[in-house]
Amino acid sequence: QVRLVESGGGSVQSGGSLRLSCAVAINGYTVNCMGWFRRQAPGKPREGVAFLSIGGGGTTYTDSAKGRFTISRDNSKNINALYLQMDSLKPEDTGMYYCAADPRRCPSGDWVAPPPRYFGQGTQVNVSA
Repeated sequence: QVRLVESGGGSVQSGGSLRLSCAVAINGYTVNCMGWFRRQAPGKPREGVAFLSIGGGGTTYTDSAKGRFTISRDNSKNINALYLQMDSLKPEDTGMYYCAADPRRCPSGDWVAPPPRYFGQGTQVNVSA
């Protein structure tokens, strides 16, 4: 079983910061990549934002996140938490943010279909101009 629970969303003004957290519980499943995805509007597909390799710790950022977002994890042997520090937020960063986990290795660029196997319920981020 893989359980992901996001928190930390909210409303901020443009240029502000938020730190998202994901409580992680993995029992009996293999997860090699975790990451953050977002859906900017209802009906739009979820897009990858940042990914973290569980084994090596390497990170990948999509173009929208580079230089502004930082993905990290806790120091436990079996990951218990995933984070996304978001700085210099823009109105176009508004959306529902999801923590995700997948048995595949993380991509070096954008996420490759199919979508990650596991998603949390999401946390809403609103950035006003």
